[in-house]
Amino acid sequence: MDKKKYVIVGTGGRAVMYLEAMCNSFADHAELLAFCDSNQHRMDYWNREIGKLWNHAPVPTYKAVDFDKMIADHKPDRVIVTSMDRTHHKYICRAMELGCDVVSEKPMTIDAEKCQEIIDTIKRTGRNLIVTFNYRYSPRNTKIKEIIKSGMVGEITSIHFEWLLDTSHGADYFRRWHRNKNNSGGLMVHKSTHHFDLVNWWIDSSPKTVFAMGDLKFYGKENAEKRGVTEFYARARGSEIAAKDPFALKVDPEKDERLIGLYYDAEEEDSYYRDQSVFGDGISIEDNMNVIVRYKNNTVMSYSLCAHCPWEGYRVCFNGTKGRLEFNVVEKSYVSGHHEDFNEPGMRELGTDKKDLVPEIIFQPHWGKPQVITYEEGDKGGHGGGDIRLLKHVFVGADNDPLKHAAGYIDGANSILTGISANISMKTGLPVNVDDLVKF
Repeated sequence: MDKKKYVIVGTGGRAVMYLEAMCNSFADHAELLAFCDSNQHRMDYWNREIGKLWNHAPVPTYKAVDFDKMIADHKPDRVIVTSMDRTHHKYICRAMELGCDVVSEKPMTIDAEKCQEIIDTIKRTGRNLIVTFNYRYSPRNTKIKEIIKSGMVGEITSIHFEWLLDTSHGADYFRRWHRNKNNSGGLMVHKSTHHFDLVNWWIDSSPKTVFAMGDLKFYGKENAEKRGVTEFYARARGSEIAAKDPFALKVDPEKDERLIGLYYDAEEEDSYYRDQSVFGDGISIEDNMNVIVRYKNNTVMSYSLCAHCPWEGYRVCFNGTKGRLEFNVVEKSYVSGHHEDFNEPGMRELGTDKKDLVPEIIFQPHWGKPQVITYEEGDKGGHGGGDIRLLKHVFVGADNDPLKHAAGYIDGANSILTGISANISMKTGLPVNVDDLVKF
């Protein structure tokens, strides 16, 4: 059995999926050797947790400035990058230069310059990069790929894609480091990379031209008065004002041990506050965005994202030469590290006395009756059951992959280039030719 050696850089909330895989589900295929992070408290927290949860021995810890030493000491086969988005390129490129392959959390990076640096490093070193797009792997998204590939809808001429983040999950991006566009690339990159990758994969194409508009219309101090906010706080912990704010992150000491361990207990080291006010200063990302994309196969997409909706989920409509495919998904809300931390198919209340699932996949031919298309949901888990399937590909291998679920650096680049182009377009008011941004 081919058991590869791993280290992980970045030990915040996104690390848990990979830690569980290496210490438990795929321990026969992966060996966890070390942690690397800018915050010692977070690494110490996970060393305690991997012992309690999976009976794994503590591993050596390295501060971020000692990344090279970690690689030299342990000589890993792969480096898993789950650090802050703006640092992804730094660790991806350095790991490859030191002879390692890389597994990177999405987004691969946040702007065109960093994207080009990654592409150039891959060409120079010959190392491999996996970008973890877990939404590809969920059974419902896989079914859409199968339907389009079968030709049922014909040639796809246009797509409408609407993503809704609710006032819990959506608001969470405005409480933490993602609120600064220099850290995350904004929701167009950090969040929408999921969605843009799905479209690229579904229609087997990549973006050609992008035009976008976006604004901060709901959150932020400039909108506080419109929302009826007259009292302000910097962060929720210990604030009487926050206790009355429905948008504040409420922490239960008995249930939120992970959130407290990863962030509250780590504050003294880096002064990072996980529970900032969504109506405070320093927010530079948008909460309402609209994008038009023309793809290289001539399909056109209209895309919208709203981060303050009353329910969570997405709708995608494909207009084709043989009819229309409609895809509706309702998801449960998600707050990273919180005791109500889940992201699976959810319920939307459709009446006063019952709940039901919104129908998911419907094909309407040009002539004839609509057809409801069913599929096997499979095992439960994060991202609509996609996480466990993704992890199997990462840690065991993707030899049998007829639908090309496994994503490499070109997929990672094409997904973020839509969002990066959208950010440029929002700033300039002009359409962006994607091929002008990077050279593969």
